[in-house]
Amino acid sequence: MGRAGTTTSAALPPGPPLPALVQTLVVGNLRHHVLPLLKRRYGSVVRMRFAPHRDIVMLTDLDDIKTVFTGPVTTFHGGEGNVTLKPLMGDHSVLVTDEDTHLRARKLLMPAFNGAALRGYRAMITGLTRAELDRWPENRAFGAHDRMRALTMEIILRVVFGVAEGPRLEELRRLIGHLVELDLVQVIGWQSPRLQRYRPWRTYAERQARVDELLYAEISERRQVSDLAQRTDVLSRLLTVPADGDELSDAELRDQLVTLLLAGHETTATALAWALHEISRDPEQAAFTTRAADEGDEKALEAVMKESLRLRPVVGEVVRRLTEDVEIGGYRIPAGFDVMPSILVVHGDGDHHPDAKLFRPQRFLDGSPPAGSWLPFGGGARRCLGAGFSLLEGSIVLRELFGRFAVAPEHPRPERIRSRPITLEPARGARIKVTGR
Repeated sequence: MGRAGTTTSAALPPGPPLPALVQTLVVGNLRHHVLPLLKRRYGSVVRMRFAPHRDIVMLTDLDDIKTVFTGPVTTFHGGEGNVTLKPLMGDHSVLVTDEDTHLRARKLLMPAFNGAALRGYRAMITGLTRAELDRWPENRAFGAHDRMRALTMEIILRVVFGVAEGPRLEELRRLIGHLVELDLVQVIGWQSPRLQRYRPWRTYAERQARVDELLYAEISERRQVSDLAQRTDVLSRLLTVPADGDELSDAELRDQLVTLLLAGHETTATALAWALHEISRDPEQAAFTTRAADEGDEKALEAVMKESLRLRPVVGEVVRRLTEDVEIGGYRIPAGFDVMPSILVVHGDGDHHPDAKLFRPQRFLDGSPPAGSWLPFGGGARRCLGAGFSLLEGSIVLRELFGRFAVAPEHPRPERIRSRPITLEPARGARIKVTGR
C-alpha cells in the first residue's frame, strides 16, 4: 500500500520533538498555521504525538490519501479515529462506529439524503431562508455566523423531526447551540470523569444530559403516532422497523439524532459564513454571486460553496486508526497509530489549486481540481452522508440572500481563524452589513 518504490529505512516518519502535551495544545489551537509549516519542514508524511497517548501521522500526498480512503475498512477504522467525539455523539453514532455497525447506521440514514429526498427539501429550505432574511437588519453590522447557525438549525430540525415548533424543540434548539461551542479545554475534560464535577465541564455535562432527556421524550412520543410509516422525517424513518425486524434502540436513535443535529447544521453554517466574509470583501465575486442568484444558476452558486469549503475548510482533517501495520509514503506505520489526511493542507496547496490563497469560485466552473484534491467531506466508504444536502442548502441560501441584498464587510481587515477541536471558524463571527437591492 502507498507509493511504490519509496521505502525508507526510517522506523517511523519524522516529526516535531516537542512533548505530546505541547503538540496537543499547539496543533489544537493553531493547526491552520502549524500543519502547513510541518509539511514544509518534514515532508508529506509527518508524525505527531498528542496527549495522553496518541500517535498521529499526517498525510498530504494525494496518493497516500487515496490509499487511506480506498483501503479496507477493516484496516482503516474511522470510528476509532473519531474516538474523541464519542462522549458527545455517543457509542452508536455513525461517526464513531466501524465496519458492520457503521454500515448498518449508514444504510439507515442514507434514504434521508438521497436524490429524491433532496428534491423534497428545496421548498422547505427556501421558505425558511426567506423567513430568516426577513429578520435581517439593514445597514447595521451583525455576525453572519450566528445568523447562519440559526437558519441551518431550523432546517436540520425540520429534516430530523419534520416539525420545529413546541417547547421541547425550542429548548433543544437553545441547548444544541451551546453544545457546538466546543473548545479544547472541554475535550480534555472528557478524558477525566473527575473533572466533570467542576465547571466548566459540569455545565456542559448538564446541558448534554438535558439534551438526552428531550430526545428520549421525543422518541417515546413519536413511537406512539399512528401515521409513522407515512412520515418522511429522519426520526420517523429510523423508527419504522425494517423488514428484517432490526429495530433501533432508544440509545441508538439518540446517538444518530445528536450526530445529525450537531454535524448537520454547524458545518454548513460555518461554510456559508466564510463565503459571506470572502464575497463581501471582493466586488468581482460579489457581482458573480449576485448574477448567479438573479439567473438561478445553481452550478455557479454551488461553485461558490465549493470554493468556500476549499479555501476555508470547516473540518481540517479526517482520521483513521490502523488495525494492522500499513506501508504509506515509504514508512511502515504500526497498528494503533492514527493516519490523518489533512484537508487543510491539501486545499491550500498551490500545486493542486493555482492561486490557492484567493477566493475564486470560477475554478470549479473552468475545470475540476485534480482528483482527490478537494475533500471537504472526506472520502471513501465514510464520505459524509450529508455532502449533497449541504451543497444544496448552501446554494439555495446564497440564491435567496444575494437575490435580495448587497453585502459589505463591517471591517476591511480579513477575518482570523478560530481553531476549535472539530471546526475552523471565523474568529469574529464574519460580521457583515446588508442593504436591499
